Amino acid sequence: MEFEFTLTLTLAAENTDLDAFIERLGAAGCTDALVGIGQAGRIAMNFNREADSARQAIRSALQDVARAI
Repeated sequence: MEFEFTLTLTLAAENTDLDAFIERLGAAGCTDALVGIGQAGRIAMNFNREADSARQAIRSALQDVARAI
């Protein structure tokens, strides 16, 4: 099944290079997310993730984002 959800994060001060941060997200497996950076110091990621359950989809996205950070 495919699950759609949004993760919103407040970025740490060392993540000021948003282009580099977005590149790291892609390298960590977040290629199924639409990334929004409209508000300074915050990032929103709208995921469309395939998984067996919503819990598994969100957990895997959080793990991917944690690797990027």
